[in-house]
Amino acid sequence: MSAPAPEPVRALRAPDAVGSTRRIRGWVQRSRSSGGILFLQVRDRTGTVPVTVRKDAVGEAAFKAAEAVQIEGTVEIEGTVAEDRRAPGGRELKATAVSIIHAGEPFPIVPEQTEEFLLDHRHLTIRSQDLVATIRVKAALLAAFRAFFEREEVLEITPPILTGNPAEGGSEAFTIDYFGRPGYLSQTAQLYLEAMIAPHERVYAITPSFRAEKSRTPRHLTEFTHLEVELAWCDLDGIVAFIERMIVEVLRDVATRCPEELTRLGRPPEELTGLAAPFPRLAYEDAVARLKAEGLPVEWGSDLGTAEERALTIAATRPIFLTRFPREIKAFYMRQTPSDPRTVEAADLLAPEGYGEIVGASEREIDVGKLVERLRAIGADPAEYEWYLDLRRHGNVPHAGFGLGVERLLRWILRREHIRDTTPFPRTPSRHTP
Repeated sequence: MSAPAPEPVRALRAPDAVGSTRRIRGWVQRSRSSGGILFLQVRDRTGTVPVTVRKDAVGEAAFKAAEAVQIEGTVEIEGTVAEDRRAPGGRELKATAVSIIHAGEPFPIVPEQTEEFLLDHRHLTIRSQDLVATIRVKAALLAAFRAFFEREEVLEITPPILTGNPAEGGSEAFTIDYFGRPGYLSQTAQLYLEAMIAPHERVYAITPSFRAEKSRTPRHLTEFTHLEVELAWCDLDGIVAFIERMIVEVLRDVATRCPEELTRLGRPPEELTGLAAPFPRLAYEDAVARLKAEGLPVEWGSDLGTAEERALTIAATRPIFLTRFPREIKAFYMRQTPSDPRTVEAADLLAPEGYGEIVGASEREIDVGKLVERLRAIGADPAEYEWYLDLRRHGNVPHAGFGLGVERLLRWILRREHIRDTTPFPRTPSRHTP
């Protein structure tokens, strides 16, 4: 009789698996030898299972070879499935045959190492159970966004990453030599998505964005996953309602997809499924008054940063919309508030528990003259934005949009201390390897 084909570890949890002969393959997480018995913990993408290897069951040569396998070495094991209520999934595998795929070298990641060492060896630390769970929640989050947009009939677009214009300001753009001309790594896909609303009306993109900010805070990355949406026939109230609905539905979806991972990482799934709209609104003017009352040095026109957002949200249990900011501290493309020329029709969504901004939204300016005025005010040459101004000359419509930092949202969802723990290979001002 031929040997059984390898199966995923989760197959050992099937109701009829107990007593059957199964074969698995994977990586050794833990190993402990006691006389003629070797205890292994073996993992694959579907889970972990304890394996008991007895010398008298597999033979002396195979037993010695198995004893020599290092942590993260790879094996293929055949054995009999038995119940073990102490084990993950309630099962163990009693080995009858062991094949060594790769014994490996001593694994360098051990407890009590410095954060810098772990970041230097990120290509190995991504195997930690917490990072594995984090990346799976992140994948579920992206899938949940795409499912939401499909229900809402919002079309996915693939905008360029290389651009000829810094959309958010030249000082924060990574500049490259584009065949002898200045080029930039994209800070945002927004301008291109605005071009796409004329044929499609409702569009989104999920792309990497790059910001050359020397910010060394727990919420900044120089490369991050940017979710951006543009909706035609939409104003500030409309885009805020859309964001609200999106956050509630997407978090419920993630809680359904990843209850075990969320629980492991410190976020009970029911906290996400229990989130309900509407979220509180707080005008910028009122936020400044509140912060001043708490002793923070802010005035009208101050750009609220990490400390201010933390103060506004540390006691909150739901996200908060901060609305209508001073015109001078926001991007050139935001619409001036008709009733107050000092402000723009913008809203930032601040995550609760002190995590701060996760979404930046606004109604877009549709007046060409005001756009040109703002471009000149920030020191940009309007001639370089002619293609963008053309969008206002041909089929101009009211529209609004937003950008969401996926890693920032994930940091709040998973209660991670630092944003670098939400992405496999974080990019910060001090690190671009491995």
